[in-house]
Amino acid sequence: MLQVENMTVRFAGLSAVSDLSFQVSPGEIFTMMGPNGAGKTTAFNAITGFVRPASGTVSYKGVSLLGRSPDQIAGMGIRRTFQNNGILREMTVLENVLTGLELAIPHTFWRTVAGLPGARRAERRAVAQAREMLARMGIADLAERNAGDLSFGQQRLVEISRALVAGAELIMLDEPAVGLSPSDRHHLAGVLRGLAESGIAVVLVEHVQDLVMAVSDRILVLNYGKCLAEGAPDAVRNNQAVLEAYLGHE
Repeated sequence: MLQVENMTVRFAGLSAVSDLSFQVSPGEIFTMMGPNGAGKTTAFNAITGFVRPASGTVSYKGVSLLGRSPDQIAGMGIRRTFQNNGILREMTVLENVLTGLELAIPHTFWRTVAGLPGARRAERRAVAQAREMLARMGIADLAERNAGDLSFGQQRLVEISRALVAGAELIMLDEPAVGLSPSDRHHLAGVLRGLAESGIAVVLVEHVQDLVMAVSDRILVLNYGKCLAEGAPDAVRNNQAVLEAYLGHE
């Protein structure tokens, strides 16, 4: 589904990501780990159109993503979240999720204001779709709550709901478990497994090791922008180079 080949990203002549290659299949949970500054978020940004690689290729279902804008990439079925919570705090949970349908709703703001029947039907469909997604995430009861009043873990689930509501086939989550309680992490793990079981590909950048080891099918460890190790959780956990560079063991 997603294929990255020999991707290098440079800033001011320095390589933040160097010759990175990996691929992700439908229904797979693929995680990128590594120390702070290892290049994980930079790789995310290069895949989703926020920065342009200096070299290499990035393709989705065989179609190149290079040169496409973030909104074009989102429209192809790739959605992402960011390290800093992107929740619109003054809006309700339902309204937050509806913003994820902006690219998918085939009418303009002014048609809705004018009260045209087609616009009203599309709006009703969008609301139903958003509520269905909240139910899938287990937070349907929060629909009318102000997003700014939710716990951090609940806000993360709203952000994931917004990313998925338009029918994303690949979702990229940048540190979704940071700051979550153990119970929230447990719930998030169940959500991620459910997404994978439905055929959605999940790509994580994550530091919380218990979550990573519990849900990942494969893990890629970055260090100084380069691939240090890649494989199943048990193999990565016991890799001596990973223990030294990331987990702090000798």
